[in-house]
Amino acid sequence: MSDVKTTTLPATAYDADFYAWTQDQAARLRDLRPNALDWGNLAEEIESLGRSQKKLIRNHLVVLLAHLLKWAHQPDKRTNSWRGSIQGARDEIADELRDSPSLKRYPGQELARQYRLALLHASGETELPIDVFPETCPFTIDQVLDPDFWPEPESE
Repeated sequence: MSDVKTTTLPATAYDADFYAWTQDQAARLRDLRPNALDWGNLAEEIESLGRSQKKLIRNHLVVLLAHLLKWAHQPDKRTNSWRGSIQGARDEIADELRDSPSLKRYPGQELARQYRLALLHASGETELPIDVFPETCPFTIDQVLDPDFWPEPESE
């Protein structure tokens, strides 16, 4: 009679089919078969998940900052799309921070770096020269993430 805990599934190669590998590794974890696990790649993928969360926060921060700049510098062109983008990015960042409280300080640590990218986006999307926008981020991270913060129009 075969013991379910020791029955071996055919191994799925990490490089051949990543999704199948993830499902296979998850099944092996659930079946408590540590000797059947691909430990090296499994550890690397778990680390990668953490990097993915950081990347997601950075991407949403760039979009959020670019739209806040557009909001402040083109008040006559404000749209519900911009409002939705701002609210959506804030919600996505808040969700990530709720899921991973250890990343609470990360948006603030990335603010200056992501602002530089947001400047390029805002300038490109508005067709305004980049020097129209402040050289450094005019918002605090608390303002950026505050669902009630909407920048006033910049005086030209």
